[in-house]
Amino acid sequence: MEILDYATLKVIWWLLIGVLLVGFAIMDGHDMGIGSLLPFVGRTDEERRVIINSIGAHWEGNQTWLITGAGLIFAAWPQVYATAFSGFYWALLLVLWAMFFRPVGFKYRSLIHNQTWRTTWDWLLFVGSFVPALLFGVAMGNILLGVPFHFDDTLRPFYTGSFWGLLNPFALLCGVVSAAMLVFHGGVYLMHRTEGVIYQRARRSLIYSGLIALLAFAAAGVWVASGMEGYVITSNIDPNGVADPLHKTVAMQTGAWMLNYQRAPLTLLVPLLGFAGILLAWLLARVGKTLLAFVASALGVLGIIGTMAVSMFPVILPSSSQPSMSLTVWDASSSHFTLVVMLVVTGILLPIVVSYTGWAFRIMRGKVTKEYVRENEHSAY
Repeated sequence: MEILDYATLKVIWWLLIGVLLVGFAIMDGHDMGIGSLLPFVGRTDEERRVIINSIGAHWEGNQTWLITGAGLIFAAWPQVYATAFSGFYWALLLVLWAMFFRPVGFKYRSLIHNQTWRTTWDWLLFVGSFVPALLFGVAMGNILLGVPFHFDDTLRPFYTGSFWGLLNPFALLCGVVSAAMLVFHGGVYLMHRTEGVIYQRARRSLIYSGLIALLAFAAAGVWVASGMEGYVITSNIDPNGVADPLHKTVAMQTGAWMLNYQRAPLTLLVPLLGFAGILLAWLLARVGKTLLAFVASALGVLGIIGTMAVSMFPVILPSSSQPSMSLTVWDASSSHFTLVVMLVVTGILLPIVVSYTGWAFRIMRGKVTKEYVRENEHSAY
């Protein structure tokens, strides 16, 4: 007798991948937010070195959340991985090219005592942080709209869109939500790790980034609720059946992304968490409770990303050109055996990773100051 049936495993992996993606947004997201603030909050070379060293000890480890999330999507949802990563090929390459500036910039930026050299790397670090933050949101917006793809009889995916087609108004609005959310999140963390003028400038940045994030999130919600077509499965589908995305019917309906909130009103707490988390983080930051503000900001990130997941469930990747071929939790998952094995491995390794990450942040806690940078002139970033 199986302890977990196939349908339950599919839902568990939907939740786990969501946790990993939210973990990436919280952990590497605050790094991106700080990188986006770098040229504006830091006015002198020494101030910018303080800002860089506020995340210098852990930015590499935070990026593993992205690699882990992508790897688990490949293992748990192979059709989603193949379709999304090939359809968004040029956009993902642009993200990777931008992110290349981060490790090189961190390592080389302060090695040469030349103002032009260092300023150039500061702006490249900005590009390597802001562009991914923006494009991740653009990708999410396109997924809500639907992606133009279809399968042949052998389940080979064919993407019929273009890179420029991804830059549509709604997707760009979602990009603004993502970028502003992560800049706000980074600003809160920067306050927690710094003092003096940098602390004050980071505090002022929260007003703008938080307001933009909340207004853009609200505007996106109104857009989805008022006129956007969502996707609804209109045929019977066996959650315990073999994964096969070719044998179902899907209809596009205005307001379909709001149906889950009608069926389960408690899910409205998820978007409310997005608004409440950002507002609470701003209030806590105003009174100097920076650690609690970071936790509240993380909850806001969870609420904003979770809103998309709740709205779309069980759809993962809708097809705008062939709605019946949209990928869902029920027909895009790996085999029962694969999901069980991965669940066991994840159950062992994930707590170790989380525990180690928590220990590392505890060891590296405290303020980064100008005195620290001066004392570690040759070892600090």
